[in-house]
Amino acid sequence: MTDLKTSASEENTLSAKGYKLTKFVGEGAYAKVYLTEYAAKEGTNKVTLACKIIETSKAPKDFVVKFLPREIDVLIRLNHPHLIHVHSIFQRKTKYYIFMRYTENGDLLGYILKNGCVSENQSRVWFRQLALALQYLHELEITHRDIKCENVLLTANFNVKLSDFGFSRSCVDEEDQPVLSETYCGSMSYAAPEILRGKPYLPKQTDLWSLGVVLFVMLNKSMPFDDTRMRKLYEQQMGKKYRFRSRVASAISLECKSVVKHLLEPDPGLRHSAAQVLNSEWIAMDSRLTTLNTVEAAALQKAREERRRLSDSHRNPPKRQGDILSRETRDSYRVGILVSHSIF
Repeated sequence: MTDLKTSASEENTLSAKGYKLTKFVGEGAYAKVYLTEYAAKEGTNKVTLACKIIETSKAPKDFVVKFLPREIDVLIRLNHPHLIHVHSIFQRKTKYYIFMRYTENGDLLGYILKNGCVSENQSRVWFRQLALALQYLHELEITHRDIKCENVLLTANFNVKLSDFGFSRSCVDEEDQPVLSETYCGSMSYAAPEILRGKPYLPKQTDLWSLGVVLFVMLNKSMPFDDTRMRKLYEQQMGKKYRFRSRVASAISLECKSVVKHLLEPDPGLRHSAAQVLNSEWIAMDSRLTTLNTVEAAALQKAREERRRLSDSHRNPPKRQGDILSRETRDSYRVGILVSHSIF
């Protein structure tokens, strides 16, 4: 286990904000994750959070200059019941601290490896939650670009939270025009064929392909395509050569297979959107899932309102005095380094 390597001044800074790192739980390429206790003030109940610490001095310049600012910019905008909830973000010297909700039941991959295939009924519930999260992101013109089972987290009540926005980006440019992605990012096993081709691609559709792979893995406990070699993977994707295990194929509904088919569609122009899969016959098989709850509906409405505001601001940009925006307008556009939200 990695020790908590924090200096006295670092601990004092965290303590002053109500945080105490307690246990190392994992690490990625440029970040370590720790369990954290948080209390707003003395005597208040402590809440367990996860803290992602990014050490910029040990990361490549491209990550620090491009991907990290994008991730932070995206995280401070998000508020949806099926996305991981960020509690606060702040910077100290070369480190960024991202405090977020702790998910007690680990990730979806770990769950599947431990428990086997997910039942169709449970898959439907989790898939719907992920599709709603994706619909919300896409309404905001944000693409995730790294959807995979390891980035789907499970709460104590076994609801899913999509996490890890390290590869996320806007789908539009500063003039509000659609922009193609050129970066090969995410996991090859979950990558859409247009990414593997190595040419610029529309990123929203690739999120839906990845969602289809997640659904297949839930139902089948295996990947849909052979990913040992990229060329073979691509050929199987383009030929739609995926197969459910015989036991699974005979048990799951035709409506479920149809959703998989429309997501693992190699032509991105024919691939179904989040809205289409949410309105599918498969989701409608459980009448409880056909309407949004209050929190889901409010989040989607706010995303649409924000999108309209951003579109209006591009059509009617704020007045300038010379080349300098007024202080009030400037502050409304500025991204603060410290943000705080309610935890749940």
